[in-house]
Amino acid sequence: MTDTSFQASQLTMARYLRDPDHQPPPKGVEARRLKVYEELVYNNIEGFISGGFPVLRTLYEDADWHGLVRIFIDQHRCHTPYFLHISQEFLAFLMQDFRPRPCDPPFIAELAHYEWVELALDVSEEEVPDPSVVIDILVAVPQLSPLAWSLSYQFPVHRIGPGFKPVEATDPVYLLVYRNRKDEVRFMELNVTSARLLEMVKANESETAAELLANLAGELRMERETVLAFGAELLVQLIEQSIVVVLNNPHSG
Repeated sequence: MTDTSFQASQLTMARYLRDPDHQPPPKGVEARRLKVYEELVYNNIEGFISGGFPVLRTLYEDADWHGLVRIFIDQHRCHTPYFLHISQEFLAFLMQDFRPRPCDPPFIAELAHYEWVELALDVSEEEVPDPSVVIDILVAVPQLSPLAWSLSYQFPVHRIGPGFKPVEATDPVYLLVYRNRKDEVRFMELNVTSARLLEMVKANESETAAELLANLAGELRMERETVLAFGAELLVQLIEQSIVVVLNNPHSG
């Protein structure tokens, strides 16, 4: 067999395995063996997706779910050969290429993103930083842990499940998803003020907490002392959980 004919045979096999209901099987391969290949490829991919998006899976009847996975396999071109990255590829498919069907919930992409974040934090090789010792938070330079992600959604994704499936978007929902020192992935709800503060902390390089909170007060047109008190208390709580760490604190032990 020449290289050209071998490549053509491979492409035919790949097209068939992507969409066995509509693509012709490669010639010369026994039907029984084709079925084994087909089931092996599909079951592996479907297993990784079901495991990575367990809440999303519970919202579908079997036929609709397997139809969704089949569309992904047929239409999406993965940019990585690793099975462990299939969840990320499935999320990219939902966010970029997928055209929702009548059976697909309006929050499918947001819920998938939220579940993927939980998975990404769970398997991340980053380590939760040790809690910082801070005497005066206002002179500390706060930064966000790499294992803490501040997120915003149009749907309350943390509440969605078989018993709660919203049909319309709400006001923005702000969540902090993080991995704690027990290597457990947890979340907390934020309001718009605390969410904005964490966004500033994430981008922070050298400003003290007092400077960040003064800027926040200016943005919100609130009393500076009120924001300083609220922000200092919140940052202390987050530091105790290693969600926020501090740098260059002359009063730390």
